[in-house]
Amino acid sequence: MRFLALAGLQTWGAASASAYMRMGPDTLEPCNVFPQYKSQVRFYVRGNYRYCDSNDIPDHRVGRFPDRGCPNAIRPQNFHFRMPLHPHPASERVALHNWVIFGVGLDGVVFDPGTAGFWHHERGSIWNSNLLTGFGNLGLDASHGHVQHNGTYHYHGVPTELIRSVHGWGKVTLVGYAADGFPIYGPWGYARARGAHSRVRLLLPSYRLKRGDRPNPPAGPGGRYDGRYTGDFEYVAGAGELDAANGRFGVTPEYPDGTYYCVTTYKFPFISRLFRGRPDPSFYKHPGRRHHAGAHGTDRWRRPDRGRRRPPFGPFNT
Repeated sequence: MRFLALAGLQTWGAASASAYMRMGPDTLEPCNVFPQYKSQVRFYVRGNYRYCDSNDIPDHRVGRFPDRGCPNAIRPQNFHFRMPLHPHPASERVALHNWVIFGVGLDGVVFDPGTAGFWHHERGSIWNSNLLTGFGNLGLDASHGHVQHNGTYHYHGVPTELIRSVHGWGKVTLVGYAADGFPIYGPWGYARARGAHSRVRLLLPSYRLKRGDRPNPPAGPGGRYDGRYTGDFEYVAGAGELDAANGRFGVTPEYPDGTYYCVTTYKFPFISRLFRGRPDPSFYKHPGRRHHAGAHGTDRWRRPDRGRRRPPFGPFNT
């Protein structure tokens, strides 16, 4: 029975890929090489926070970068992240902006679903280009990852090779943590959110393409809603098992009493574009004067290793 269930999941995955091919994407680059640098990642808990120190080098095979769509080579980074150990939902969901990293994988690689491509370069608008809906070719590999100009390898969707590396294919698999502290899982979950003994199935998001046409310039790029931009999609409550933040409350192997968790999916939004809680400033790409790394409002804190020289928390490149 288990073999048949896994076979069904793999068949669904193939069907999903075929659906994307009908939308016209370029073929994903195979993950057949290991990075030339060694992965260095450490998660640890102190007080009420979970910390992650990482050089962002995956410990699994990746695409051969640079490749035909991505001219950048993977280089070590100097990441130091902090997340609430016991996260709480915010009164309102917080939008993921282009200057915030969504989360970090168990392998130390970041989840960063947004792109630098905006219609008319209007950063922060809803007209942000999508990479997994069949438009453009930026050299994504089979783990839905590629490399930024500064050498940062990052995931735009389901981290396939990470899941395989922890033998989690077809299982309810923890893959990382979001910047607000909530756990991130692969695309599978229990059919009954609170039923640990129910069957495992691929979870579906609750987003769909909008109908009709986009607003014409200067309000928007015009043309039909076809998935080219993030703003082409809308949340429809009940259309899938997941909420607007692409997550749900339920039990998992790591949280048998239940928790809210985010899900990476094979359909938009792939990785959530909303936070259920408040993201820690250590995930800000360019902390400003008011939101510098290591401070969250009035919740200022000292590094546990005060007195030792160490890079500041946050995604600062070496």
